[in-house]
Amino acid sequence: MSDPDKVLTSNTVRIGAGRFEQSPYFECYANPDSLLGVAANRYYAADNGEDTEETYWALRQKAVLFDVPEKPWQIEGPDAVPFLQRIFARSIDTLPQGRGRYAIACTSDGGIFMDGILFKLAENRYWYVQPDGALEEWLVAHKDGFDVSFSDPNSRVLQIQGPSALKIMSEVTNGAIEDSLKYFGAGYFDIDGQRLYVSRTGWTGELGYEIYSDGARTDCKRLWNDLFAAGSPHGMVFGSLKAMGIRRIEAGILDNLSDFDMSMTPFQAGLGAFIDLEKADFIGKSALLEADRQSILYGIKCLSDTPYNRAEIMDGQTFVGRVTASGWSPYLESGIGYVRFNNPGDWAGSALTMKTQQGELVSCEIVSLPFYDAEKRIPRGLQPADA
Repeated sequence: MSDPDKVLTSNTVRIGAGRFEQSPYFECYANPDSLLGVAANRYYAADNGEDTEETYWALRQKAVLFDVPEKPWQIEGPDAVPFLQRIFARSIDTLPQGRGRYAIACTSDGGIFMDGILFKLAENRYWYVQPDGALEEWLVAHKDGFDVSFSDPNSRVLQIQGPSALKIMSEVTNGAIEDSLKYFGAGYFDIDGQRLYVSRTGWTGELGYEIYSDGARTDCKRLWNDLFAAGSPHGMVFGSLKAMGIRRIEAGILDNLSDFDMSMTPFQAGLGAFIDLEKADFIGKSALLEADRQSILYGIKCLSDTPYNRAEIMDGQTFVGRVTASGWSPYLESGIGYVRFNNPGDWAGSALTMKTQQGELVSCEIVSLPFYDAEKRIPRGLQPADA
């Protein structure tokens, strides 16, 4: 069985790229095996030399701390709400303070420009947390006619994910964070004298929290030590993107610029539920009203081989799609991934073949997303029926 992770990590070169932002937490976990990636112009740990399966099970059964490259942007001003209503394809005017909402920005052609989570921090002040892409330029390009400003709060994001995350966050905040902070809830909390924004969100499909630093005012090393002092007794470990990547695929969480791009509509990506076509005009609305509602993105399971990125999917002798993300799922005991098909169709349940890196054809099954826990019960702290 081929291992695409080994292929990825063995074919690397050292490149100096000073324009990218190093994490203030990097020295807390860096070692000779650390391999960094870049997203949102920020370095992150793509691989830290850990045992991926051990970290995966720590994520499923205990907790893992991730240093992620997500980048918050602040949008504020008297016209913040009408501006955000124009930018995003989801209603923003109903978002209460202390809550986050997944929101997609579309192009005028209805393609997905970006996805992320929007938080309302105060009246007419919001953070949009982007995974990757040129968000600032997009906001500036559409600013004309709106009394609104944009700024970089210089916030770096840590994620604590896993079933023990609530206990850890409760201890580190002296009981201030409780289960009453529901999924997508957020607010300011004191962690050892440091006032930080915390949200009950994450990129894993597990119960989890994201902790946002407050620029230069945050002592990041002290925060890191505080989190591990609370987390280590609960089995918390540090993890790179490798284990997180497997879990996010299982959970059906998509990655901007990898799984979708501006050539795909939200409907084609299976994200139509997050488009409010009944709201007032927003960028891309007219195109989306006329768009086909069928998906072209599905899951793939392969028992005999692990899918690899860009692998061709065949229906007989016909090339029908490509893998966009992949990994080995210890829980499902199968190679899994996403397939972007060339054309829409009822692909779920299809038995197709995948070309391996050696050029061989192996059997695979196409499934609907997510692979399990479709109701998102796990991040809500509930027991799912199918996991």
